Amino acid sequence: MNRDFVYIVLTGTGTVFSETIKWFTKEPLNHASISFDCELKEVYSFGRKKVSNPFTGGLIQENFLDPFYNHANCAIYRYYVGDQNYAAMHGHVSEMMTNKDRYKYDLIGLFGILLKKRFPRENAYFCSQFVASVLEKTGYDAIGKPSYFVTPGDIGSSLSLNEIYRGTVSDYINKSRNALIA
Repeated sequence: MNRDFVYIVLTGTGTVFSETIKWFTKEPLNHASISFDCELKEVYSFGRKKVSNPFTGGLIQENFLDPFYNHANCAIYRYYVGDQNYAAMHGHVSEMMTNKDRYKYDLIGLFGILLKKRFPRENAYFCSQFVASVLEKTGYDAIGKPSYFVTPGDIGSSLSLNEIYRGTVSDYINKSRNALIA
């Protein structure tokens, strides 16, 4: 496994919540996650704790094999961080996952983006804020603005990130599997 890169995944699932965010942002992909492997087996974000229930959110490990993602569109970006920073980021997220019940989804923070005003809340994140904050923890400023104002669109337009795929999640997963088999 290459421990020099993290992968940022932007998705658009087509759910009512996703479409509502899309209406405000005018961006087709409006959910952000961070992965510690290119096969997207170890992916983390802030979102639905259960894919069937959009009203309970928090820190999650996403499973892109779930049928919920079958037709989700995505863009995947590779970001060079080096071995030490990879370990620090992975350790930070692992520590958060150990205490995941302490973390909440920050719906108020989404309104802060619209109003261009920060509403500080302890242990509360929305998806793109979480991804940007993981990068910030090791001194990376890939986006160019504070994490509490970062949108998935900001991540997608960052010149620091290298887009490696655009299409559906299921096609990417299938291509990754086939590449590993070949």
